[in-house]
Amino acid sequence: MATLPTPPIPTKQPHPWLHFVAGGLGGMCGAIVTSPFDVVKTRLQSDLFRQKHAAVNIMGSGGSMVMSAPRPTNLLYNFVETGYIIRDIYREESFRALFKGLGPTLVGVIPARSINFFTYGNGKRIIANKFNEGQENSYVHLTAAAFAGIVTGTATNPIWVVKTRLQLAQGDRKVLGGSWLCIKKIMREEGVRGFYKGLSASYLGVTEGTIQWVLYEKLKSLSVGTEGQGAVSQWMGMLGSAGSAKLVASLITYPHEVLRTRLRQPSVNGVLKYTGLWQTLRLVIAEEGARSLYGGLSAHLMRVVPNAAVMYSIYEGFIIWGANH
Repeated sequence: MATLPTPPIPTKQPHPWLHFVAGGLGGMCGAIVTSPFDVVKTRLQSDLFRQKHAAVNIMGSGGSMVMSAPRPTNLLYNFVETGYIIRDIYREESFRALFKGLGPTLVGVIPARSINFFTYGNGKRIIANKFNEGQENSYVHLTAAAFAGIVTGTATNPIWVVKTRLQLAQGDRKVLGGSWLCIKKIMREEGVRGFYKGLSASYLGVTEGTIQWVLYEKLKSLSVGTEGQGAVSQWMGMLGSAGSAKLVASLITYPHEVLRTRLRQPSVNGVLKYTGLWQTLRLVIAEEGARSLYGGLSAHLMRVVPNAAVMYSIYEGFIIWGANH
């Protein structure tokens, strides 16, 4: 029976482009598995859909009177609500609607993760060699992660704008056709600048990737460095490190996700409600309260934590394989 390879720190450096391939493959697998949660998260972050899911509507016997009961606000209900929304999307829009935006998501995730892992994996080696006598530490990881986040966000922002617009569109359209129509609509109505909506919030979100990478490296070193562990235990430790790092980073930095989604919303009757990062932050808090900055958090966590575990495990597997061949 085949056994899992023990995941030590590689004794020799893998080929630089292996980071690119490993990151892209890991990101692709994670995105496909968790796509329905991504759709729910985007809709809960947007005020275009918040009202629909904010209350339970009770129709009167004549169908003319509607009563709204406020929904519970505890964290447990938020996870239950995610299940209800997935069910409603399936019933009202079709199974295909649970994968809205998957086309641009994959088109975005593969290069985004490839660029991020490539830039980070090679960046930390270069920074360590140039400035820290070849030794990695938390400062090296932090610098490399911040640089990788800026490069990735700038390169892939247009793809995420298209994905967000598709996920906010109601109805059942074919993914590829919908993506192309969306691209033409943005170009026609907003120009090239329209593809960079939310870029300021993406730069703010670099802090999430930075925190995630630094925590992951620290937790991984503690897990892998534990004596007496078998291969399975060490791999589980690395999976746990990836998921835990993503959980903590997401909880700390989540509001930027909501601000980014609002900035990428389409105009309503030709009017853009959200025009800048700080304007959006002030307006959201004034109209909906600070709690709305965590809209869709449950769906987000249900998506990104297992996504990170899958993505990083595939990435590490490729890196170990490359270092030994």
